Amino acid sequence: MTFELSREHEEFRRSVREFAEAEIAPYAAQWDREHHFPVDVVQQMGKLGLFGLTAPEEYGGAGDEGDFTSLCVAIEELGRVDQSMGITLQAGVGLGINPLVNFGTKEQQETWLPALVSGEKLAGFGLTEPGAGSDAGATRTKAELVGDEWVVNGSKQFITNSGSDITSLVTVTARTGTREDGRPEISAIMLPSGTPGFVAEKAYDKLGWHASDTHPLSFTDVHVPADHLLGERGRGYAQFLATLDDGRVAISALSVGCIQACLDMSVAYAGERQTFGGPIGRKQGVAFQIADLQVMLEASRMLTYKAAALKDAGAPYQDFKQAASIAKVYSTESAVTATRIATQVFGGYGFMEEYPVARFYRDAKVLEVGEGTSEVQRMLIARGLGLPVE
Repeated sequence: MTFELSREHEEFRRSVREFAEAEIAPYAAQWDREHHFPVDVVQQMGKLGLFGLTAPEEYGGAGDEGDFTSLCVAIEELGRVDQSMGITLQAGVGLGINPLVNFGTKEQQETWLPALVSGEKLAGFGLTEPGAGSDAGATRTKAELVGDEWVVNGSKQFITNSGSDITSLVTVTARTGTREDGRPEISAIMLPSGTPGFVAEKAYDKLGWHASDTHPLSFTDVHVPADHLLGERGRGYAQFLATLDDGRVAISALSVGCIQACLDMSVAYAGERQTFGGPIGRKQGVAFQIADLQVMLEASRMLTYKAAALKDAGAPYQDFKQAASIAKVYSTESAVTATRIATQVFGGYGFMEEYPVARFYRDAKVLEVGEGTSEVQRMLIARGLGLPVE
């Protein structure tokens, strides 16, 4: 198996890069300052087909013309100019659309997918709670089947694409009973925006990703029809695990975009900034740090697209799962390091918000947290090696 991108993938990369540089890059700093979620640009991304890369053609998606690798390419290129728009696409597809594609009924897909695939609407996925993140079994949100309706009570936090003007639904994990072994039965329930009792609370004041949409959610006697169960009852835990495996590779692609941006900015600045009669790029102390960025970029990109290729080839699940965790932990930690190096290369200017390196520095940290922390990835990798890690 080769992990080199095809000619079609590279052509697609160029088209996404042109869009990102023309429609996102000139405005990213302003959106960041104003904490503005650019709905019009998100919908332009939909018209470009970016939300439909993994969706069936019958719902407006790319069908056989798209694949998971294409999604990673798009996320990387958006993330290269603005991490907020990169995570908006990643969450919109990986956490909003893909669960419906993978687990939804025909009727659910017909109802929700066309608007999501076109980018007209967005969907979110509610997993994390104040006391349940990596420990998803500690979920406290409950859904009780009363007659022909689910009644949902609880809360979620840190949910992307959950409270924007174009959010149409959020799928949430909830306790729907108790299993025979005493563990909670976890199921996934789709909650349409605007349903009475479903409230997207005030958006977070975040360290980074200022132009993405992130809210805490609360549910007070939220009634939805019984057919809003996504997938099998009691299979919500397994479904979200599969969803997160895909998401880890997509976050890795976002990290690759971050590292690429750091490399591009550092090379340009080191060639222009003059000290002691020459560019700072002549100094080994600077040049060697930038060389390290290239090493991290190549390794991160290879690990990311290896995992994506395994996904597209239908490789054994455990092989893909292991590759996803390896890519995620290496690429995200490299991205955090890359932003630190780039900020150092820029010196005092790197500390000024007028330079993009400051924004990338703030944006990068959460990459090590979302879709499973670095600690969780190491635990999964160790388990994949046969170690009895708890």
